[in-house]
Amino acid sequence: MVQAYILIQTEVGKAQSVAADVAAIAGVVTAEDVTGPYDVIARIEAGTVDELGKLVIAKIQDVRGIARTLTCTVVHV
Repeated sequence: MVQAYILIQTEVGKAQSVAADVAAIAGVVTAEDVTGPYDVIARIEAGTVDELGKLVIAKIQDVRGIARTLTCTVVHV
């Protein structure tokens, strides 16, 4: 299982709707509005790194109101 945090910058006034839309996507464990340089942080899970990438590119980045994302893959050292 591969896990990652997706840091999301939204268009002005879109954080709440983006968080709700992202949370509804299969593979998203949680998505919450936050304060700071990013507006929403989501935690996602996928079976492989390739599946994780497809989830981010094909599903999450397609959500209306997202301006930019940053993917931070969880590592266990």
